[in-house]
Parts: sequence; structure tokens; C-alpha cells
Amino acid sequence: MKLHVGNLAAGTTEKALRDAFERHGTVRAVTLPSSGMRQGRTTGAHRGYAFIVMPDKAQALAAIRALHQRPLDGQAVTVGAARPASLLRRRG
Repeated sequence: MKLHVGNLAAGTTEKALRDAFERHGTVRAVTLPSSGMRQGRTTGAHRGYAFIVMPDKAQALAAIRALHQRPLDGQAVTVGAARPASLLRRRG
């Protein structure tokens, strides 16, 4: 099951996310998109959200219940099931 984690603190790392979610089960992947380039150089900062893939749905749901609206690196995060990209695209 793919989860979306939002409202991440600027200093949150992939390791911190993996550690938090592994308390509730197996984590297959952590993706922390970066904000890209600014003034011709890589910023290294992330966009404030991440995706976590947990292969076991029961474990993923347990992680949502345990971590949603709870502090991670000093900031309350939002955790829920990720929506498929096709639902996020604008139609028109």
C-alpha cells in the first residue's frame, strides 16, 4: 500500500521517515521528492511531503492510525493512503 505523508518539517530525512514507519511494519520504499533547482543549483531541500510503500495493508493502516496528526521532527504530519496519479491529473 502506498502512503502519502504531508506537512513534513524541513529537516525530516528519509531515514527518520523509514524509522518511524518501520515501527509499524515492513517498509519497501521511501520517496522524498526534492524541490529541485534554485538559481541554477540544487537546493537539496524536499517539498514537504513523501511517499512510503508498505507491502502489507494491515501494517500500513496501523501506521496511518499511529502517525497521522502526530509530531515527527517537531511537526504534526498528515498520513493517509496515496491517491493514484491518474486521479490527480486535471481533466479538461
